[in-house]
Amino acid sequence: MVFLREALGQARLRVAGLAALLALVSLTVQADEPVGTLGIVGSDTMAGLMLRWGEQLGERHPGIRLQLQTSGSSSAPPALVAGTTRLGPMSRPMSEEERRAFEQRHGYAPVEVEVARDALAIIVHRHHALEALRLEQVDAIFSRTRHCGAENALARWEQLAGAGLTGRIELHGRNPASGSYELFRQRALCGGDYLSRLNEHPGSAAIVAAVTESREAIGYAGLNHLNPGVKPLALEDAEGNRVLPGAEQVRQGAYPLSRALFLYANLPPGQVLSGPERALLELILSPEGQRTVGELGFVALAEADLAFQRERLGLDVSPP
Repeated sequence: MVFLREALGQARLRVAGLAALLALVSLTVQADEPVGTLGIVGSDTMAGLMLRWGEQLGERHPGIRLQLQTSGSSSAPPALVAGTTRLGPMSRPMSEEERRAFEQRHGYAPVEVEVARDALAIIVHRHHALEALRLEQVDAIFSRTRHCGAENALARWEQLAGAGLTGRIELHGRNPASGSYELFRQRALCGGDYLSRLNEHPGSAAIVAAVTESREAIGYAGLNHLNPGVKPLALEDAEGNRVLPGAEQVRQGAYPLSRALFLYANLPPGQVLSGPERALLELILSPEGQRTVGELGFVALAEADLAFQRERLGLDVSPP
């Protein structure tokens, strides 16, 4: 009987010891688990991507909460300068002026991380006869400066061969806070100025809706907002070769209005990402994160580009 009680007592001690060990392991895992609120300010174009990535991040790491403000790409640099965010999504590269402001405040350059590819598609009504435009024609339609080389403005549809339409061309585009507005100005207008009669919209969805409702309309929008109500036009070079904004053409940069989508990070030299910021970038630059890119209508990075971004951020090396 005494022997039995001693055996039971030893068994209880072993169970208690095992429970204590498991509790210690659990505390260690919890201590390594990233937690906190991740504030992100920037691109409206990337809002859907950031929200979906935020949901996936919450599934991986329940202790992280994403707070997202999507006022446009131009809102990201001031927030990074002020320190109100450490990550800023932008649908265009930072300007030299924005980079200088960041460096003057922090003493080092922001880290530019490419996270996906996109393009600005020039769109008309789905029943429009037009199939393609040259860039100088796009410039002559949207700008007052015509820096791309067109001699005359194109204000009416009958001025365009193949349009099959008469009447004044109705213009739709983004507002100046958007990275799309500036990218289109630089690439399609050769750095020129928009016509004052451009109808400015806060998002691509509104542009697509406007073009869907009017055969006289033309506009530009990100790939992920296109729907069957609009038709994307091919861009034609001087030899007559036409390129549509297809996924492979965008990934390779063959389509002239292709663009990269970025996250800019406040990361001092010699340091590595940690905590919620690292967890988010690990997700974004993973196969799961890039599948999300394609699912939402953007273009995923090529494997070589993905590996390059991961390597330069040290994501395949455990943080100290």
